[in-house]
Amino acid sequence: MQKLIAGLHHFQTQIFLSHKELFERLVKGQNPDALFITCSDSRINPNLITQTNPGDLFILRNAGNIIPPYGAANGGEGATIEFAVVALGVKDIIVCGHSHCGAMNGLLHPEVLTDLPAVAAWLSHAAATRRIVKENYINLDEKQLLNITIQENVLVQLENLKTHPAVAACLSRGQLNLHGWTYKIETGEVFSYQPGEGQFLALTELPPATQRRRPRLATASSI
Repeated sequence: MQKLIAGLHHFQTQIFLSHKELFERLVKGQNPDALFITCSDSRINPNLITQTNPGDLFILRNAGNIIPPYGAANGGEGATIEFAVVALGVKDIIVCGHSHCGAMNGLLHPEVLTDLPAVAAWLSHAAATRRIVKENYINLDEKQLLNITIQENVLVQLENLKTHPAVAACLSRGQLNLHGWTYKIETGEVFSYQPGEGQFLALTELPPATQRRRPRLATASSI
């Protein structure tokens, strides 16, 4: 706790004062650029990765960056998504998985979740991910299997996202873009799913026009 308290002191005496105008502007309301859905993993910092300021991202975090299909769960995910799309009018939603994801490892190895029944129940919303991986990637080694699971889960959750009425309505009007990303902790690289290529490609290697293009969502048979 001492580290956190020291951090708060530094924020209030140094950081806040140097950004006082920004925070005064944020008091009047928020107008985020995107809804950023990612894992609760402490190693992931959406604002650091994207170099954004307070007010730029509306962030939803949970174990495994999972989005239950509409009506399948009573958690806050559906309400957060609806508020972001309808009330805040975000134009982009990003689902971002990450390397070394413990939730995805648990999805592959449910035996490690014996003492974590709530986690096991939550991961049932990624059952499609497990099945896709088990039936299509049987020859991969453990490390490759985890990486593929992380990627496939992003695509599955994007499909689940489309079952939410607010999202479906905006997509039908062309007012919303969906993006599937994966973040590699050890290199800082971010990869974006490109439907035309059927794989995740480094965002820094994509031309600007490609980065802005609305993705066509479909589960990849190979990545």
